[in-house]
Amino acid sequence: MSWFDLAGRDLISELDWTREEYDIAMKVTDQLKGAYYSRIPHPTLEYKTFAMLFFAGSTRTRMSFETAMTQLGGHAQFIDPQTTRLSLEDKPGAGETVKDTAEAMERYCDGVGIRLLDDKIRYYGEADEVMQKFAKHCRVPIINMASDINHPCQSLTDIYTMHEKLDGDVKRKKIVIMWAWSPWIRGWCSVQGTALISSLYGMNVVVANPPEYDLDPRVMQDCRDLASASGGSFEVSHDLDSALDGATVVFPRNWFTKDRYEIGKEKAAEIAKKYVSWKYSTERQKKLGDPGYLLQCMPVDRGNEADAEVCDNKLSWILDQAENRLHTQKAILTLTMGGRL
Repeated sequence: MSWFDLAGRDLISELDWTREEYDIAMKVTDQLKGAYYSRIPHPTLEYKTFAMLFFAGSTRTRMSFETAMTQLGGHAQFIDPQTTRLSLEDKPGAGETVKDTAEAMERYCDGVGIRLLDDKIRYYGEADEVMQKFAKHCRVPIINMASDINHPCQSLTDIYTMHEKLDGDVKRKKIVIMWAWSPWIRGWCSVQGTALISSLYGMNVVVANPPEYDLDPRVMQDCRDLASASGGSFEVSHDLDSALDGATVVFPRNWFTKDRYEIGKEKAAEIAKKYVSWKYSTERQKKLGDPGYLLQCMPVDRGNEADAEVCDNKLSWILDQAENRLHTQKAILTLTMGGRL
């Protein structure tokens, strides 16, 4: 495996890359982060353009990718699909097809990022289908900036942050990815992605959620398979305090019910109210965590998903984690778009 074997590669699912390839990305992240703090210019993608299709809004994703391309000497082009003629329905009269859009975009840019999830899709799996269509018809790399199933850029950031904070030793460390109450009804991509990459790296992964909030069974099986191969473990628990006992890292996050697209967002919000006690509280961190570092991709619903004190104390990693989006994405862009260090 060469560092440059990743040139031209898509990153749509966490499963698209091997552990060895993620190791390479983390090594490149170290180099680029070191250059950033040493104020050493690193224009690995000079004169290159990364097109970003944002069907869904963001804060950290847009800022980190735009900053990344600026620091790499290239340009990030923000595209609001609502201002284009693109249609996700492939039928006469609906609008320009994904095929035509993708084939035109590859002539303008060196990579394409797509963010499509939650309220911008009609059914679970549609966003992944759209990204796969782009990959089929576009000869430049397609980077998933968050879909309904996966969030590999965030996942790489999370495992990189855990390596950084735990001195490179994550194997057999316990991470609990817990459903947490919030009136914000959010999708599965972040929690599923972190479960996948943590399992890939041999962590002891526990997904804790109320019965109505089971995640994608196919993804959960992938986690079990990855954990078995890597020497870690994977389990699903419906008992929050039991799950949290002895946790090294805790990721509290709201996500919607498995039938959200059938019952509607309002009904999903009503079900969530039954579980307002599902919170990563200061008391739980002190009583159950070992030591219970906070990993949370943000935005975090302070006071609901996690107590404000948990977000701000010395065990919180959330701001370092947010910063690392910049550094890991610079590595992803450099590697996939044929940059040179």
